[in-house]
Amino acid sequence: MMHPTTDTGVSTHDAGPDTRRRILEAAFQRLAARGYASLNVRDIARDAGVNHALISYYFGGKDRLVIAVLDEANRQLLQRQQQLYGAPGGFADKWARARRFYESDLASGFVRVQAELWAASLANAELRAQFLPRIQAWKQLVLDGVREAMLAYQVDLPPAFSAEAIATLLSEFWLGMEFSQLIGARGETARHDATLDAIEALLRTLDARVAAPAPKPARRARPARSKP
Repeated sequence: MMHPTTDTGVSTHDAGPDTRRRILEAAFQRLAARGYASLNVRDIARDAGVNHALISYYFGGKDRLVIAVLDEANRQLLQRQQQLYGAPGGFADKWARARRFYESDLASGFVRVQAELWAASLANAELRAQFLPRIQAWKQLVLDGVREAMLAYQVDLPPAFSAEAIATLLSEFWLGMEFSQLIGARGETARHDATLDAIEALLRTLDARVAAPAPKPARRARPARSKP
């Protein structure tokens, strides 16, 4: 039985949701293991067990494919982070869970994939235009979390220490930490951990302050009655 073909000459019998998923998974693993520079659509197709023309059919090319890979991972991980920040509980516990999430993302290859696309965007304007809004989504998530914490803590800070300033410090520190760990600067790990520990300790202090019951106003002593 003959199957109709797409404009790329691929049989529509070979196209389907599972095919697209296998391509994305294969591309993710290639990016995480070998990086963007050595990424080849034929290698991805072989790993996915599909005709390489299907990559053009689904994604149109290498750069659109890697953005789709990032979108698929971001969809899941941003939802995870949003659920974390929206859950009840103190901010120190949420910070600790975010740190465990990071270790998981590092082990899964997601941190490497994101860093590879960041680096590739330096010399690829079209990829950069697609990549930047996606990294901004993570920064917005941090900003939303900082705003919520500042509202809860009601800490009296100098005006320059706005939610935007604090969120920027956190986001850029975290991104720098990621690149440092990816390139193997192991001597920095202890300082990174100490910094993360210090922030967690600060949040626990502030959580305890918010949770502490407000002091009762002192009772005014009644004036003594004079004897008749």
